[in-house]
This record gives sequence, C-alpha cells and structure tokens, in this order.
Amino acid sequence: MSKSHLTVALPPHSDGVNVCLAELLQYKNQVVRWLPPAHSIWSQLNGLHQSRHKGRGMNFSEVRPYQAGDDIRAIDWRVTARTGKTHTKLFTEEREQPVMLLIDLSRSMQFGSQLMLKSVQAAHFASLLSWLAISEQDRIGAVIYNGLNVNECKPTARQQGPLHIINKLIESQQLALNSLEQPQQFNFSDALKRLHHLCSKGSEIIVISDFNQLSLNDKRRLTQLRQHNRIQFVQIHDPLEQGQTQFRGYEHVADKEQSAWLNFSSKKTRDSLSQQYLTHQNFVADIAKSLAIPLHYLSAAEPLLQQLTTRQRS
Repeated sequence: MSKSHLTVALPPHSDGVNVCLAELLQYKNQVVRWLPPAHSIWSQLNGLHQSRHKGRGMNFSEVRPYQAGDDIRAIDWRVTARTGKTHTKLFTEEREQPVMLLIDLSRSMQFGSQLMLKSVQAAHFASLLSWLAISEQDRIGAVIYNGLNVNECKPTARQQGPLHIINKLIESQQLALNSLEQPQQFNFSDALKRLHHLCSKGSEIIVISDFNQLSLNDKRRLTQLRQHNRIQFVQIHDPLEQGQTQFRGYEHVADKEQSAWLNFSSKKTRDSLSQQYLTHQNFVADIAKSLAIPLHYLSAAEPLLQQLTTRQRS
C-alpha cells in the first residue's frame, strides 16, 4: 500500500488493511437507508438512474369472495363465472430469496494507494449487502476466495447469515495478507464454479471483484448462471490503477505477480497505467454487456457510505 497522504478519514474501527468484526458490524445499522421505499443501492451506484434490478414477484395465495376495496384487476373470472359470485385472487410477496455473494480477496485485490485496500472495500460492501438481505427477509450466502482457498457460506436467514460471512471475510483477508509470497492455488474461474454448485435457481448473485482474473473462458459459466439467476457486477478500483496520483517520484508498486519501480514524475508512466486500466475496463464492460449483467463501480479511495451518500444527493 502506497504511503500517499490520506485525503479522507477511514471508516470507524478500520485501518485500511486488516478487517475486524467491529469494522463490519457497523453496517448493520446502516441498511435502513436502502430499505423500501428508499432508493435501492443499485440505483445509487448508477447515479440514481433507472435500475435494472428486478423487484420481487408475487406468489398466488388463495381465492376469496370479493370485498369492497379489492383491486378489480385481481378478480378471478373463472371462479366468478362458476359460482355466480365475484371472487378475487390474493397474492403474497415472494420472501426468502437466496442472495449469493462472490467476494474476491485475491492478490490483485490486496492493493490500495490512498485510503484502503480494494479487498477491504469489498468486505465492507459485502457486509452492507448481507445485512440488507436479511432485513428484507432474504437468505444470504457467499463464496469467498483469496487465491489460497475458497470458503463457502450456504444461504442462511437471520443474523447467522451475515455473521458467518463476516467471520469468513476476516479469516480470508488475514490469510491473504500473511501469504502474499505464496503461489496462488485458486483463481476466479474456480470461485465461479463453486458458486454455480452452491447457489439455487432464482438467486440474486452479486460478484464483488476487480475482475483482473476474468477471462473469456468464464463467459460460459456466467451464461449458465445468468439463465436462472440475476447477476450484478461490482468492480472495485483504485486511483493509482488509472494513473491518478499526486505523488511525483519513484515508488515501488506491486500488481498481481509482478513488482517494479515506477517513475510517477513521468507523464508517460501515468498515461501507460491509465491505458492499461482502460483496456481492462473495456474488456470487463464488454463481457457484462454481452451477458446483460449490470456493472457498477466502487473506489477503494473513499469510504463506502460516503460514496453512496454522495451519489444519493447528486
């Protein structure tokens, strides 16, 4: 992590590198901002544009005699014709929809130039989504991978779901930090495979990653998942990846499996980083567009709630 001066304050209990219980528990009290009838998180990540996130459906419950005030569009004309008395259909809102998170804490996510590592921001967003899911009476599960192992958290309701995920996030982040020099054993494709086996049809899937390991070979698995589930991509990025830094001079930078000394006084160096990021970003966006998967963005250089609040007011 670069020694750049921090321009904004870290979230409570956070050091920007490690992940702790108190740091992630704080999001439990924040979910009220996004519960209906408030704007969804997805609409705010889109800058309050129309969200493509589908709402809940309605399940048929029963037929009963029509009562004053009932919606005439719900009249069951077959039962009405058969009995000679007006009957109406009753529906109940779908509940306990499985929500599945794929959280990338692999080596490329262990990078941050200003406020926090990308992996820490991913953990923060995963915690917020977990608490939001159970607040909406859904079940929450996750696949968490850090390159060394893959943790599966089966979809669970109530507080046990988020707490299980939070504990695994803490363990996975610590292992990743302690094993930066070890060869990676699992990649993004492995995590997708485990996700495919774990999630049931009709799940809401959110993939939180920098997508540095995303490849064209993953389109087949994503297509299979897309057939029976709804998928959202959330890409975590850092300003330095885009060549954006106030630092001028030489700095040692590590990215994925490589490390090098870069001269940030050189515009050529900054432009090269920007071009590499743009090429990668176009690749991710093209895959998301081809599969009709909404793509959202979060920066590791700004606290999560500050980003969402700023977009809410814009």
